[in-house]
Amino acid sequence: MQNSRIATRGLVLLGCGKMGSAMLAGWLARGLPASSVWVIEPYPSNWLKGTGVDLSGDLPDNPAVVLVAVKPQMMAEALPTLRAMGNSETVFVSVAAGITIDFFEKMLGADTPIVRAMPNTPAAISQGITAIIGNAAAGRQALAEAEALLSAVGEVVRLEKEAQIDAVTGVSGSGPAYVFHMIETLAQAGEAEGLPPDMAMQLAKATVAGAGALAKAASETPSQLRVNVTSPNGTTQAALDVLMDEEDGFPALLKRAVKAAAERSRELGNG
Repeated sequence: MQNSRIATRGLVLLGCGKMGSAMLAGWLARGLPASSVWVIEPYPSNWLKGTGVDLSGDLPDNPAVVLVAVKPQMMAEALPTLRAMGNSETVFVSVAAGITIDFFEKMLGADTPIVRAMPNTPAAISQGITAIIGNAAAGRQALAEAEALLSAVGEVVRLEKEAQIDAVTGVSGSGPAYVFHMIETLAQAGEAEGLPPDMAMQLAKATVAGAGALAKAASETPSQLRVNVTSPNGTTQAALDVLMDEEDGFPALLKRAVKAAAERSRELGNG
């Protein structure tokens, strides 16, 4: 990852738990010098200690980027320590769920470039997807820097307005949990039909992982891929008649699930 501004002025990572560690590993793997990174983490892991990043707490006065990855409930305590960096060229990128741009502007100053991001857990293996939105002070360069940093752990999409973050939360932010639950229940259904538990789980994991990889790689739409494997009056059609039921199947169930997650995201964002 080549970014002369970050390499020269440095990057501060506030919080280095699972998400912060995943991003840091991605940056270092892409060529960001460890000497350009300062990490604020009260309980550094052995892995973090071995990366060569600065853990002293002696931060640069005007870093290029501060990436905020602390838990939302710790934000009010942690953020004021960086208030002196607000209203400057330092870009603040937040991956904290439910913390609005308005909150950051009140804490750091309205002229602070702020980019709010919603990643998801597959970022841990660089297979995530993150949605970003910036405030008025975040110009083209700030968004480009945020996108470059977050692309180290997967794809990045740009939103048109902050309110869309709640829908993103419902689809991709919380979405991995829906897929994990599908794997669980698919394996359980296999057991109910007579498969050994270990084999049922192996089949379920490989099927979901393979189908996801195919959907991402193929030129056809998911709808066409579904048609491709569905023979008229065959076994797949019998299953899809259940799953695609407008009242009891996936269409209604997932719409309710995503709506519930998005509404909860709005509630958290409103305090």
